[in-house]
Amino acid sequence: MRILTLNCGSSSIKFRVFDDEEELISGLIDAISLENSKIEFSFNGKNEVLKRRIVDHSKGIKEMLQILDDTIRLKTIDAVAHRVVHGGEEFRETTLINEVILTKLKALVPLAPLHNPKNILGIEEMSKVLKGIPQVAVFDTAFHSTIPKYAHMYAIPYEYYQKYKIRRYGFHGTSHKFVSCEAMRHFSQLKKIISCHLGNGASITAIKNGKSVDTSMGFTPLEGLIMGTRSGDLDPAIITFLMEKEKLSVKEMNKILNKKSGLLGLSQLSSDMRILLSQKEQNEKAALAIKAFLYRVVKYIGAYAAALNGIDAIIFTGGMGENNPYLRFEILRQLTYLGVVTDNNANKKNESVISARDSKVKVLVIKTNEELQAAREAKELLLKQSEASI
Repeated sequence: MRILTLNCGSSSIKFRVFDDEEELISGLIDAISLENSKIEFSFNGKNEVLKRRIVDHSKGIKEMLQILDDTIRLKTIDAVAHRVVHGGEEFRETTLINEVILTKLKALVPLAPLHNPKNILGIEEMSKVLKGIPQVAVFDTAFHSTIPKYAHMYAIPYEYYQKYKIRRYGFHGTSHKFVSCEAMRHFSQLKKIISCHLGNGASITAIKNGKSVDTSMGFTPLEGLIMGTRSGDLDPAIITFLMEKEKLSVKEMNKILNKKSGLLGLSQLSSDMRILLSQKEQNEKAALAIKAFLYRVVKYIGAYAAALNGIDAIIFTGGMGENNPYLRFEILRQLTYLGVVTDNNANKKNESVISARDSKVKVLVIKTNEELQAAREAKELLLKQSEASI
Protein backbone atom coordinates (compact mmCIF):
# COMPACT_ATOMS: atom_id res chain seq x y z
CA MET A 1 0.00 0.00 0.00
CA ARG A 2 1.38 3.38 -1.04
CA ILE A 3 0.68 6.08 1.57
CA LEU A 4 1.45 9.79 1.51
CA THR A 5 2.06 11.28 4.97
CA LEU A 6 1.34 15.00 5.24
CA ASN A 7 2.29 17.26 8.13
CA CYS A 8 1.11 20.84 7.66
CA GLY A 9 2.78 22.84 10.43
CA SER A 10 2.33 26.50 11.30
CA SER A 11 4.94 27.60 8.72
CA SER A 12 5.99 24.41 6.96
CA ILE A 13 4.78 21.33 5.12
CA LYS A 14 6.52 17.97 5.54
CA PHE A 15 5.66 15.11 3.23
CA ARG A 16 6.77 11.53 2.62
CA VAL A 17 5.49 8.64 0.55
CA PHE A 18 5.88 5.07 1.76
CA ASP A 19 5.35 1.89 -0.20
CA ASP A 20 4.70 -0.35 2.79
CA GLU A 21 7.90 0.27 4.85
CA GLU A 22 9.99 1.66 1.97
CA GLU A 23 10.32 5.44 1.75
CA LEU A 24 10.02 6.56 -1.89
CA ILE A 25 10.25 10.34 -1.50
CA SER A 26 10.50 12.86 1.33
CA GLY A 27 10.28 16.61 1.30
CA LEU A 28 10.02 19.84 3.26
CA ILE A 29 8.46 23.13 2.25
CA ASP A 30 9.88 25.62 4.72
CA ALA A 31 9.47 29.27 5.77
CA ILE A 32 6.03 29.55 4.14
CA SER A 33 5.00 33.21 3.55
CA LEU A 34 8.57 34.44 4.11
CA GLU A 35 11.10 35.72 1.59
CA ASN A 36 13.44 32.77 2.15
CA SER A 37 10.82 30.06 1.55
CA LYS A 38 12.10 26.97 -0.24
CA ILE A 39 11.34 23.36 -1.16
CA GLU A 40 13.72 20.52 -0.38
CA PHE A 41 13.05 16.94 -1.41
CA SER A 42 14.87 13.65 -1.78
CA PHE A 43 14.02 11.09 -4.48
CA ASN A 44 16.00 8.14 -5.81
CA GLY A 45 18.98 9.08 -3.67
CA LYS A 46 19.15 12.63 -5.02
CA ASN A 47 18.50 15.77 -3.01
CA GLU A 48 17.05 18.87 -4.64
CA VAL A 49 16.48 22.38 -3.34
CA LEU A 50 14.06 24.70 -5.12
CA LYS A 51 13.98 28.40 -4.26
CA ARG A 52 10.31 29.26 -4.62
CA ARG A 53 8.11 32.02 -3.23
CA ILE A 54 5.55 30.04 -1.22
CA VAL A 55 2.99 32.63 -0.16
CA ASP A 56 0.72 30.29 1.81
CA HIS A 57 -0.01 26.64 2.56
CA SER A 58 -2.36 26.26 -0.40
CA LYS A 59 0.45 27.28 -2.75
CA GLY A 60 2.82 24.95 -0.91
CA ILE A 61 0.48 21.98 -1.32
CA LYS A 62 0.15 22.68 -5.06
CA GLU A 63 3.94 22.70 -5.38
CA MET A 64 4.13 19.44 -3.45
CA LEU A 65 1.51 17.79 -5.64
CA GLN A 66 3.43 18.76 -8.75
CA ILE A 67 6.63 17.25 -7.36
CA LEU A 68 4.81 14.04 -6.44
CA ASP A 69 3.22 13.79 -9.89
CA ASP A 70 6.58 14.34 -11.57
CA THR A 71 8.24 11.62 -9.48
CA ILE A 72 6.00 8.82 -8.24
CA ARG A 73 2.74 9.89 -10.00
CA LEU A 74 -0.24 10.98 -7.93
CA LYS A 75 -2.46 8.20 -9.27
CA THR A 76 -0.27 5.59 -7.52
CA ILE A 77 -1.12 6.94 -4.03
CA ASP A 78 -3.58 4.71 -2.15
CA ALA A 79 -4.19 6.89 0.92
CA VAL A 80 -3.11 10.06 2.73
CA ALA A 81 -2.21 10.06 6.44
CA HIS A 82 -2.51 13.55 7.93
CA ARG A 83 -0.79 14.58 11.12
CA VAL A 84 -3.38 16.34 13.29
CA VAL A 85 -1.91 17.93 16.41
CA HIS A 86 -4.97 17.90 18.66
CA GLY A 87 -7.67 15.26 18.81
CA GLY A 88 -9.24 16.45 22.04
CA GLU A 89 -10.97 13.80 24.15
CA GLU A 90 -13.00 12.29 21.33
CA PHE A 91 -10.26 11.09 18.99
CA ARG A 92 -8.33 8.40 20.84
CA GLU A 93 -7.01 6.58 17.77
CA THR A 94 -6.23 7.01 14.08
CA THR A 95 -9.48 7.84 12.27
CA LEU A 96 -10.81 7.70 8.70
CA ILE A 97 -11.87 11.21 7.70
CA ASN A 98 -15.31 12.08 6.34
CA GLU A 99 -17.44 15.22 6.46
CA VAL A 100 -18.71 14.45 9.98
CA ILE A 101 -15.17 13.92 11.27
CA LEU A 102 -13.97 17.08 9.52
CA THR A 103 -16.69 19.10 11.26
CA LYS A 104 -15.61 17.69 14.61
CA LEU A 105 -11.97 18.55 13.86
CA LYS A 106 -12.95 22.15 13.16
CA ALA A 107 -14.65 22.31 16.56
CA LEU A 108 -11.28 21.43 18.16
CA VAL A 109 -9.45 24.42 16.64
CA PRO A 110 -9.57 26.45 19.90
CA LEU A 111 -7.43 23.74 21.56
CA ALA A 112 -4.63 24.14 18.96
CA PRO A 113 -5.24 27.43 17.11
CA LEU A 114 -1.79 27.56 15.49
CA HIS A 115 -1.67 24.00 14.17
CA ASN A 116 -5.09 22.40 13.73
CA PRO A 117 -6.28 24.96 11.12
CA LYS A 118 -3.27 24.13 8.95
CA ASN A 119 -3.85 20.40 9.46
CA ILE A 120 -7.48 20.85 8.36
CA LEU A 121 -6.40 22.91 5.34
CA GLY A 122 -4.18 20.02 4.26
CA ILE A 123 -7.09 17.60 4.54
CA GLU A 124 -9.40 19.84 2.51
CA GLU A 125 -6.83 20.51 -0.22
CA MET A 126 -5.93 16.84 -0.62
CA SER A 127 -9.60 15.84 -0.70
CA LYS A 128 -10.13 18.13 -3.68
CA VAL A 129 -7.23 16.70 -5.68
CA LEU A 130 -7.24 13.04 -4.68
CA LYS A 131 -11.00 12.48 -4.81
CA GLY A 132 -12.06 9.07 -3.58
CA ILE A 133 -8.68 8.37 -1.98
CA PRO A 134 -9.00 7.61 1.76
CA GLN A 135 -7.84 10.42 4.05
CA VAL A 136 -6.76 9.38 7.54
CA ALA A 137 -6.11 11.53 10.63
CA VAL A 138 -3.25 10.52 12.95
CA PHE A 139 -3.40 12.50 16.20
CA ASP A 140 -0.45 13.70 18.30
CA THR A 141 -2.63 13.40 21.38
CA ALA A 142 -4.04 9.92 20.71
CA PHE A 143 -1.20 7.92 22.29
CA HIS A 144 -1.72 9.83 25.54
CA SER A 145 -5.46 9.14 25.71
CA THR A 146 -4.67 6.17 27.98
CA ILE A 147 -3.38 8.44 30.76
CA PRO A 148 -5.67 7.82 33.77
CA LYS A 149 -8.00 10.59 34.85
CA TYR A 150 -6.22 11.23 38.16
CA ALA A 151 -3.04 11.95 36.16
CA HIS A 152 -4.55 14.08 33.39
CA MET A 153 -6.81 16.31 35.51
CA TYR A 154 -5.70 19.70 36.84
CA ALA A 155 -6.72 20.79 40.35
CA ILE A 156 -8.82 23.74 39.21
CA PRO A 157 -12.63 24.00 39.55
CA TYR A 158 -14.12 20.92 37.86
CA GLU A 159 -16.54 23.11 35.91
CA TYR A 160 -13.68 24.32 33.67
CA TYR A 161 -12.98 20.76 32.63
CA GLN A 162 -16.69 20.30 31.89
CA LYS A 163 -17.00 23.58 29.96
CA TYR A 164 -13.65 23.81 28.18
CA LYS A 165 -12.14 20.32 28.47
CA ILE A 166 -9.08 21.68 30.29
CA ARG A 167 -6.91 18.66 31.10
CA ARG A 168 -3.52 17.15 30.25
CA TYR A 169 -3.51 16.01 26.62
CA GLY A 170 0.19 15.57 25.90
CA PHE A 171 1.95 15.83 22.54
CA HIS A 172 4.74 14.12 20.56
CA GLY A 173 2.52 11.04 20.93
CA THR A 174 3.34 9.60 17.51
CA SER A 175 7.06 9.87 18.26
CA HIS A 176 6.78 8.31 21.73
CA LYS A 177 4.65 5.50 20.32
CA PHE A 178 7.09 4.78 17.48
CA VAL A 179 10.21 4.57 19.63
CA SER A 180 8.56 2.57 22.40
CA CYS A 181 7.16 0.09 19.85
CA GLU A 182 10.63 -0.23 18.29
CA ALA A 183 12.15 -0.84 21.72
CA MET A 184 9.59 -3.53 22.60
CA ARG A 185 10.00 -5.14 19.18
CA HIS A 186 13.71 -5.65 19.78
CA PHE A 187 13.51 -6.32 23.54
CA SER A 188 10.26 -8.09 24.31
CA GLN A 189 10.89 -8.10 28.08
CA LEU A 190 10.52 -4.32 28.37
CA LYS A 191 7.33 -3.33 30.22
CA LYS A 192 8.12 -0.02 31.94
CA ILE A 193 9.69 2.57 29.66
CA ILE A 194 10.53 6.26 29.95
CA SER A 195 10.74 7.90 26.53
CA CYS A 196 12.66 11.18 26.27
CA HIS A 197 11.93 13.17 23.09
CA LEU A 198 14.56 15.89 23.34
CA GLY A 199 14.53 18.48 20.58
CA ASN A 200 13.70 22.16 20.29
CA GLY A 201 10.34 20.99 21.57
CA ALA A 202 10.86 18.38 24.28
CA SER A 203 8.74 15.99 26.30
CA ILE A 204 9.04 12.86 28.44
CA THR A 205 6.48 10.06 28.61
CA ALA A 206 5.99 7.22 31.08
CA ILE A 207 4.91 4.07 29.24
CA LYS A 208 3.59 0.86 30.82
CA ASN A 209 2.86 -2.23 28.72
CA GLY A 210 2.95 -0.13 25.56
CA LYS A 211 0.52 2.54 26.83
CA SER A 212 1.17 6.11 27.92
CA VAL A 213 0.37 6.63 31.61
CA ASP A 214 1.80 10.14 32.04
CA THR A 215 3.57 12.78 29.96
CA SER A 216 5.26 16.11 30.62
CA MET A 217 3.39 18.29 28.12
CA GLY A 218 -0.09 19.24 29.24
CA PHE A 219 -3.12 21.18 28.00
CA THR A 220 -0.69 22.74 25.52
CA PRO A 221 2.92 21.91 24.55
CA LEU A 222 4.10 24.67 26.91
CA GLU A 223 4.15 22.58 30.07
CA GLY A 224 6.96 20.32 31.22
CA LEU A 225 10.62 20.46 30.20
CA ILE A 226 12.60 23.59 29.45
CA MET A 227 12.61 23.84 25.64
CA GLY A 228 14.22 25.98 22.97
CA THR A 229 11.92 28.96 23.48
CA ARG A 230 9.18 27.54 25.77
CA SER A 231 9.33 28.04 29.52
CA GLY A 232 8.10 24.62 30.59
CA ASP A 233 6.82 24.33 34.18
CA LEU A 234 6.47 27.52 36.18
CA ASP A 235 4.37 28.95 39.01
CA PRO A 236 1.16 30.22 37.33
CA ALA A 237 1.17 33.26 39.62
CA ILE A 238 4.24 34.49 37.72
CA ILE A 239 2.00 35.09 34.71
CA THR A 240 -0.45 37.40 36.48
CA PHE A 241 2.42 39.10 38.35
CA LEU A 242 4.28 39.94 35.11
CA MET A 243 1.12 40.96 33.29
CA GLU A 244 0.34 43.45 36.04
CA LYS A 245 3.89 44.79 36.50
CA GLU A 246 4.76 44.99 32.78
CA LYS A 247 1.25 45.94 31.60
CA LEU A 248 1.24 42.97 29.22
CA SER A 249 -1.68 41.79 27.12
CA VAL A 250 -2.65 38.12 26.92
CA LYS A 251 -1.09 37.94 23.45
CA GLU A 252 2.18 39.50 24.68
CA MET A 253 2.38 37.17 27.67
CA ASN A 254 1.72 34.17 25.47
CA LYS A 255 4.56 35.25 23.16
CA ILE A 256 6.98 35.59 26.10
CA LEU A 257 6.20 32.10 27.39
CA ASN A 258 6.27 30.37 23.99
CA LYS A 259 8.79 32.36 21.96
CA LYS A 260 11.11 34.21 24.35
CA SER A 261 11.62 31.78 27.24
CA GLY A 262 13.29 28.39 27.62
CA LEU A 263 16.95 28.08 26.64
CA LEU A 264 16.76 31.38 24.79
CA GLY A 265 15.31 33.25 27.75
CA LEU A 266 17.73 31.84 30.30
CA SER A 267 20.86 32.16 28.19
CA GLN A 268 19.98 35.44 26.46
CA LEU A 269 22.04 33.92 23.66
CA SER A 270 20.33 31.18 21.65
CA SER A 271 17.60 28.54 21.65
CA ASP A 272 20.03 26.14 19.93
CA MET A 273 21.66 23.74 22.40
CA ARG A 274 24.65 23.28 20.07
CA ILE A 275 25.49 26.97 20.31
CA LEU A 276 25.05 26.97 24.09
CA LEU A 277 27.35 23.95 24.47
CA SER A 278 30.02 25.67 22.38
CA GLN A 279 29.84 28.71 24.69
CA LYS A 280 29.35 27.07 28.09
CA GLU A 281 32.96 27.52 29.28
CA GLN A 282 33.04 31.27 28.71
CA ASN A 283 29.37 32.21 29.02
CA GLU A 284 27.83 31.86 32.47
CA LYS A 285 24.23 32.17 31.25
CA ALA A 286 24.77 29.53 28.56
CA ALA A 287 26.08 27.16 31.23
CA LEU A 288 23.11 27.97 33.47
CA ALA A 289 20.60 27.23 30.69
CA ILE A 290 22.23 23.85 30.00
CA LYS A 291 22.26 22.87 33.69
CA ALA A 292 18.64 23.93 34.14
CA PHE A 293 17.59 21.89 31.08
CA LEU A 294 19.43 18.80 32.32
CA TYR A 295 18.06 19.18 35.83
CA ARG A 296 14.47 19.29 34.56
CA VAL A 297 14.99 16.15 32.44
CA VAL A 298 16.53 14.24 35.36
CA LYS A 299 13.74 15.36 37.68
CA TYR A 300 11.03 14.14 35.30
CA ILE A 301 12.74 10.79 34.78
CA GLY A 302 12.88 10.36 38.56
CA ALA A 303 9.21 11.28 38.93
CA TYR A 304 8.15 8.84 36.22
CA ALA A 305 10.33 6.07 37.65
CA ALA A 306 8.29 6.54 40.83
CA ALA A 307 4.99 6.63 38.92
CA LEU A 308 5.90 3.38 37.15
CA ASN A 309 7.28 1.81 40.35
CA GLY A 310 10.58 1.09 38.62
CA ILE A 311 11.74 1.12 35.00
CA ASP A 312 13.09 -1.35 32.47
CA ALA A 313 14.32 1.12 29.86
CA ILE A 314 15.04 4.75 29.04
CA ILE A 315 14.81 5.85 25.42
CA PHE A 316 16.47 8.95 23.96
CA THR A 317 15.05 10.34 20.73
CA GLY A 318 14.57 13.70 18.97
CA GLY A 319 17.40 15.88 17.64
CA MET A 320 19.29 16.25 20.93
CA GLY A 321 18.35 12.84 22.26
CA GLU A 322 19.61 11.04 19.17
CA ASN A 323 22.75 13.06 18.45
CA ASN A 324 24.22 14.52 21.63
CA PRO A 325 26.36 12.10 23.70
CA TYR A 326 27.34 14.84 26.18
CA LEU A 327 23.74 15.58 27.19
CA ARG A 328 22.89 11.88 27.48
CA PHE A 329 25.97 11.27 29.64
CA GLU A 330 25.15 14.20 31.94
CA ILE A 331 21.59 12.90 32.38
CA LEU A 332 22.52 9.24 32.88
CA ARG A 333 25.29 9.87 35.41
CA GLN A 334 22.61 11.23 37.76
CA LEU A 335 20.48 8.08 37.45
CA THR A 336 22.83 5.53 39.00
CA TYR A 337 20.38 5.15 41.92
CA LEU A 338 18.01 3.49 39.42
CA GLY A 339 20.69 0.97 38.46
CA VAL A 340 21.70 2.77 35.26
CA VAL A 341 25.23 2.00 34.09
CA THR A 342 26.36 3.74 30.91
CA ASP A 343 28.62 2.26 28.25
CA ASN A 344 30.54 5.46 27.58
CA ASN A 345 32.13 4.20 24.38
CA ALA A 346 28.76 3.17 22.92
CA ASN A 347 27.29 6.51 24.00
CA LYS A 348 30.04 8.49 22.25
CA LYS A 349 29.38 6.53 19.04
CA ASN A 350 25.59 7.14 19.21
CA GLU A 351 24.98 3.39 19.19
CA SER A 352 21.45 2.05 19.63
CA VAL A 353 22.19 0.49 23.03
CA ILE A 354 24.29 2.71 25.30
CA SER A 355 23.84 0.93 28.63
CA ALA A 356 26.50 -1.43 29.96
CA ARG A 357 25.81 -5.16 30.21
CA ASP A 358 25.50 -4.97 33.99
CA SER A 359 23.02 -2.07 33.86
CA LYS A 360 19.67 -2.86 35.50
CA VAL A 361 18.02 -0.44 33.10
CA LYS A 362 18.35 -0.71 29.32
CA VAL A 363 19.25 2.65 27.75
CA LEU A 364 18.44 3.02 24.05
CA VAL A 365 18.97 5.64 21.37
CA ILE A 366 16.26 5.33 18.73
CA LYS A 367 15.81 7.65 15.77
CA THR A 368 12.19 8.69 15.69
CA ASN A 369 10.11 8.32 12.55
CA GLU A 370 6.69 9.87 13.09
CA GLU A 371 5.87 9.69 9.39
CA LEU A 372 6.50 5.95 9.20
CA GLN A 373 4.40 5.45 12.33
CA ALA A 374 1.58 7.47 10.74
CA ALA A 375 1.80 5.40 7.56
CA ARG A 376 1.71 2.17 9.56
CA GLU A 377 -1.36 3.26 11.50
CA ALA A 378 -3.16 4.39 8.35
CA LYS A 379 -2.41 1.09 6.62
CA GLU A 380 -3.57 -0.92 9.63
CA LEU A 381 -6.83 1.02 9.83
CA LEU A 382 -7.56 0.70 6.11
CA LEU A 383 -6.83 -3.04 6.08
CA LYS A 384 -9.21 -3.54 9.03
CA GLN A 385 -11.91 -1.56 7.22
CA SER A 386 -11.36 -3.60 4.08
CA GLU A 387 -11.61 -6.88 5.97
CA ALA A 388 -14.76 -5.71 7.77
CA SER A 389 -16.47 -4.90 4.47
CA ILE A 390 -15.87 -8.38 3.01
